Amino acid sequence: MQELFDTALAIKQNIYGNRIVLFAPLYLANYCVNSCTYCAFRGANTHIARSALTKEELIQEVQVLEKQGHRRLLILTGEHPKYTFDQFLDALHTVKNVKTDPCGDIRRINVEIPALSVSDFRRLKATDCVGTYTLFQETYHRESFRRFHPSGPKSDYEHRLQTMDRAQIAGIDDVGIGALFGLHDYRFEVMGLLMHAQHLESTFGAGPHTISIPRMRPADHAPDAIRPPAPVDDEDFKKLVAILRCAVPYTGMILSTRESAEMRRELLNLGVSQMSAGSKTEVGSYHKGDVGAEAKIKQQFEAEDQKEKKEKKESGQFELADERSTEDVVKDLMQMGFLPSWCTACYRLGRTGEAFMKIAKKGDIQNFCHPNSLLTLQEYLKDYASEDTKTLGEAVIARERETISARAKKALDKKLKRIDAGERDLYF
Repeated sequence: MQELFDTALAIKQNIYGNRIVLFAPLYLANYCVNSCTYCAFRGANTHIARSALTKEELIQEVQVLEKQGHRRLLILTGEHPKYTFDQFLDALHTVKNVKTDPCGDIRRINVEIPALSVSDFRRLKATDCVGTYTLFQETYHRESFRRFHPSGPKSDYEHRLQTMDRAQIAGIDDVGIGALFGLHDYRFEVMGLLMHAQHLESTFGAGPHTISIPRMRPADHAPDAIRPPAPVDDEDFKKLVAILRCAVPYTGMILSTRESAEMRRELLNLGVSQMSAGSKTEVGSYHKGDVGAEAKIKQQFEAEDQKEKKEKKESGQFELADERSTEDVVKDLMQMGFLPSWCTACYRLGRTGEAFMKIAKKGDIQNFCHPNSLLTLQEYLKDYASEDTKTLGEAVIARERETISARAKKALDKKLKRIDAGERDLYF
């Protein structure tokens, strides 16, 4: 097992280095017609309050996240006529245009939304807002899939399985797949993920840009989340993460706050390359938790006037296991020897899909990503970090600067000075 773990870390370091890309999830609505037995948002759950962000609330949510230093968001929503695809597309444009002082902006928007048709994928592509399209098969086991999705559009196994093909046909070449570990035998799910990745590679010239590895967590009035049908213990979970890293070396692996801080620290050494920070899964929860005393009093009066809010509680999609702030995560990463990154250059320079894979397979992606990560860390330290974090981060930049070539170091130093002088969003 230790040889497996060491190999997984070596592969990750050879391709991605010690960078860990950070992002935050943002839920737009929790209306849903599907019946997933492991999700608090399932349509049959009458115990939670349903809502969708207004444009004003969406702007407030993004502002809070930008003030934490976030540059990447994962936008999510349920599947329901009360929140249409047109509304979702409008929300993307809203998010893209939100700016906050001192230098806040969202530079990459990834989306995790219900399966789309080819024509709707083309509409999504036409927004020029979206980076990676993500969708989990949840379980690749047909009989289990049928059991956990008894009704709703999501219950069509093959339609969901073929979603990434439709996305690629429509021109979205960065796609992310995943399985929810705990629904069926984890070994079967790992093989399903690998076969799915192999199919995309052979058909479209590039496997998935990311693979997500969520493990079951309790969720409000979701019976199979409270009692997982095929629970995965910590040792097996670490093993499957390492195996995935060895099997799909060029794919980003995403870890969410479903895992505790302690487990996330362990998994960082087994191949994880992206993780969420400061996450919340309730609709509107970022700005509601970031209001002053006067605004809180106003919210209390408004809540008392809303009968639904009295009788039903606001609930996230699942319970978080890691509730640390974004800055706490950033600081912890640096103390562990990792390099926090908010880099978005590849997407904006066309290094996506097959083009990205060609660079990664040659081992050259670090030539771009490592210096870009240092530039984004410098921005974070200048604009958002506390003094303790700033001191630590400056030492990290000085250390990591010595690991790159003399030519790259010279170019990096010029850009670092420009950031010191007030410029932002510089990259290679």
